[in-house]
Amino acid sequence: MRIRYHQPIPNFYKVKNPTNPLISISDDFLTDLNQFILDEGFIGVSYSKLSDDFRKEWDICWDNILILKYLMSEEILKMKPSKEKTKLEDEEFQKFGCKTFEVADFLRENNFKADLIHPLDDRVSLRSIAMQSNDCVITRSNMCMFKEGLNIGFFMITSSIDNLPVNGENDMLWVEEFCSTCGVCIDRCPENAFDEDEKVKRKVCTAHKEGCSKCVLLCPFFKRGYDKVKKRFDRKN
Repeated sequence: MRIRYHQPIPNFYKVKNPTNPLISISDDFLTDLNQFILDEGFIGVSYSKLSDDFRKEWDICWDNILILKYLMSEEILKMKPSKEKTKLEDEEFQKFGCKTFEVADFLRENNFKADLIHPLDDRVSLRSIAMQSNDCVITRSNMCMFKEGLNIGFFMITSSIDNLPVNGENDMLWVEEFCSTCGVCIDRCPENAFDEDEKVKRKVCTAHKEGCSKCVLLCPFFKRGYDKVKKRFDRKN
């Protein structure tokens, strides 16, 4: 069981799932859906198509996933660890959780099956699902990073849509090599929360208890952005 400060999200569905849901989405409606997601305050959406092996491993029966990404407030991230900080982070989390139900209802209204994957459910790894999108990587500090930023939170929706535009190849895998030569998150962790194999010790890390964000704030991807770090990496290699 993970240590966490987020509170459960109430059920905010207003529309029932269709009895005979559609399984194919048109280009026009996909454009409308993406715009609706942006209008709700998310910064973008990624898509995952879960493999048969993945579903068998996690004992799940769904496979078409929308990943709704939101930008975590820099103002809150830069606060010192405290109960007040975790409260503000949870309020932001709850806000976008409610918006995720709006997106699900929008899909249901248009005859697609849509259900929130509860972010506090330990039965499946949301980060593993995100990696199936070929649109993110796990950094050395154990953060799930998309090109839009390191400080990205996300919610996920399962859908009946079987033709979501999933990336065929992950072009962010170079980050692992970059991280292996950086290590600032390890060297300057205030809690020494990395073991001898440089893996995060969850019981020591205070991110989920007090909202420590030191590894995020120090990370070159947060300070400079993905594109600038990539250009510098390419010049050196």
